[in-house]
Amino acid sequence: MTDNTARDRFRAAYENRYTWDSDFPGYTTKLELKQGEEVYTADIKVNSDLSVEVSGIEDEKVSESVYNHMRDVITHRKRNTFENAHGKSTFTLGEEDASGAVEILVQGDSMGSNYKIRGTEISQVSRVMGPMAFVINTNESLDTGEGYISTGYNAIFRDSKTNDLKAKREFNESYEKLGKYYIPKHQVIESIDPNEAKITIEFVFSQSQLLEPAAVA
Repeated sequence: MTDNTARDRFRAAYENRYTWDSDFPGYTTKLELKQGEEVYTADIKVNSDLSVEVSGIEDEKVSESVYNHMRDVITHRKRNTFENAHGKSTFTLGEEDASGAVEILVQGDSMGSNYKIRGTEISQVSRVMGPMAFVINTNESLDTGEGYISTGYNAIFRDSKTNDLKAKREFNESYEKLGKYYIPKHQVIESIDPNEAKITIEFVFSQSQLLEPAAVA
């Protein structure tokens, strides 16, 4: 198929992702983190510029882990134009799998990314970053009416040279609507590493409130 067909189909899926608009005011939320037998509570603030503040966890490693997790969550809500993100890449349609997902093969991507799309959703992302290769498969999603949010997905990490399995993560998430914005409500991550016990981490968010937009002088 022509590059334009592949580009148009991938662009439609990329632009169908749910993101926060430029009026997003930020929000605060209470977090209860369950990590094995350990339970932590924290106050989270996401500012309008999408910077993150975490307070209330004395263990620095746990606090940093929560901060990094929130940064990852928010990265997917950050709006970016297709041209800015993928304008220099070229796209080719690949094979269609049994589920109806179609490969989108990419050239010119700095992270060596390839994708699969199903309808107007990105159902798979695969990347090779140095010694590590990973694939993210989306199995469930929430249709917000203004784009989709992945709510059930897994990430599989392998050695890029030997293809040996390094780790697997299963994610299940739910969201709530505050005003006109969807924000995280509940997230469960199951970590499966070779030769190690499965670890379940649960993020429970409550008392979430949007920040007041800054007054314009």
